Amino acid sequence: MVGSLRRIVAPAVASVLGILGVSAAGPPNIVVILADDLGIMDINAYAEAFTGTPAVEQYYETPNLDRLVARGTAFRHAYAAQLCSPTRASILTGLNPARLGFTTATPGRVETYYNQNQAPPPGRRTHDAIYWGDNISLPQAWINGSSQTALPSGNAADGHDVLTLAEALPDHESYFIGKWHLGGHGATEHGPAAHGFTTLDWLDAGGSPYFNWSRAWNRTRLIHPDMPQAALEIGHASAELPAEELTESMGIQAARFLESRGGDPDPFFLYLCHFAVHTPLQSDQDLINYYAAKSTRGWNNHDHAIYAAMLHKLDQSVGLLLDTLESTGLAENTIVIFLSDNGGIDWKTRKPNSQRPTDNAPFKGGKAMLFEGGVRVPLMISWPGQLPAREWSNQRVHCADLMPTLLELAGVEIPVNLDGISLTDTMRSPRRANIEPRTFYWHYPFNVAPLHPDDGFELTPHSAILDGNWKLIHDWHGRLYLHDLANDPFERTNLAPAQPGRTQALFAKLHDWLDTNVAPHYFPMPNPGYDPATEVRDTPFRDYREDWR
Repeated sequence: MVGSLRRIVAPAVASVLGILGVSAAGPPNIVVILADDLGIMDINAYAEAFTGTPAVEQYYETPNLDRLVARGTAFRHAYAAQLCSPTRASILTGLNPARLGFTTATPGRVETYYNQNQAPPPGRRTHDAIYWGDNISLPQAWINGSSQTALPSGNAADGHDVLTLAEALPDHESYFIGKWHLGGHGATEHGPAAHGFTTLDWLDAGGSPYFNWSRAWNRTRLIHPDMPQAALEIGHASAELPAEELTESMGIQAARFLESRGGDPDPFFLYLCHFAVHTPLQSDQDLINYYAAKSTRGWNNHDHAIYAAMLHKLDQSVGLLLDTLESTGLAENTIVIFLSDNGGIDWKTRKPNSQRPTDNAPFKGGKAMLFEGGVRVPLMISWPGQLPAREWSNQRVHCADLMPTLLELAGVEIPVNLDGISLTDTMRSPRRANIEPRTFYWHYPFNVAPLHPDDGFELTPHSAILDGNWKLIHDWHGRLYLHDLANDPFERTNLAPAQPGRTQALFAKLHDWLDTNVAPHYFPMPNPGYDPATEVRDTPFRDYREDWR
């Protein structure tokens, strides 16, 4: 296990809870709701906070998510990884996902050493992708790096292990519902149960149909014939589903679980990972018709009726859980956290019929990008009567902070090697004047199909650092973006040419961290077949990393 845990004796628990003014007799229950591909501008309260536009004038409708904002503290500057699997790994371990090798999210067809029944080369892991990449016809100066596909579980096949949040909560019964996407796409002993959860309905995949999904969740036939196991362990769907549509069904299942815990003195941790609003874009036709005819359609370029209907369903599921917590008497001793795993999809690809379901404006970029629109996400934390309500925090926080925060609130010692920090002080006083500067890192070593917001060509590998208010993005093709987020939160002015000293210092700090914390095979590699004369981008290729060395 990563780190060592010692139970804090009862007086220490009372001390921790007392910091927040809590009089609860025992550790709080925990409910974490994770949305998929939900942009920061997709929630009414957030869109109003950044633009001043009232909810009634916006296109989407999120009254229950707004209700959750009003119940607790909402973070204006919360960050996740650029894609779902890295964020999910970070939430459960408190670590930067690049340290774990989670640099991207892969589909089930990706080949790994495990599913090809091959021994990994020295230095590589069993569940590393052998190679993964989008089909891109443009010249590429870099060959994609690799990515981990399974969160280490101590399984004999890979020999590695990490401590997860569920495993680190010894007094909590932990339950999982929904999207996993950390298990090597059905690799044995890498699902939620291998990481401390009792599983309800779940699926180890990036996306799911929203209707008639149970067959896919219950399949056992191997995707890769050489996979060294008898059957696929990719998920489970109940024989009798609560509702026809997936998001509604998962919400009802979670509510029924809460009802079953009413009056139970033992604390629980419920981790509900929705597939919404990830593709495929599907929802109830009556809701689609409603949004198709809505008069505010087009506000902030939000005009996709199916996407709006999917968000409506997600919001309803949050409302059902909040109502159930109230009706069961669980609300007063239950922490509720809601966040998204990355920014919204506000780009297209060159594929025919490519859809742009939402818009993160005024933030730049979206999912798979290291601009703010790709990694800045909504985050709300609520604990009625124990944490301040109707508060907005300007502290920069990261999804890796959730594990140490929840461990502290549960009275468990925080492992010393985590990248995240506890947010208990921030939650106690969200508007305090002295905002602590922090440093965050991102690493995405892939050429991918989404089109760059500046030049309209496919994305090349990117890494980034946010040091206090200063953010540097290294586009490995040969571009550096420097932004002062305190004065330019929407990344409109690139200061790199005007501030070479600061740019070089941040570049050095970023790559020092990468070299120290990220294994070499998770870096992009020079493409020996690349011919600069064939380059179509206006910016010529330049290896800034080689210059730095």
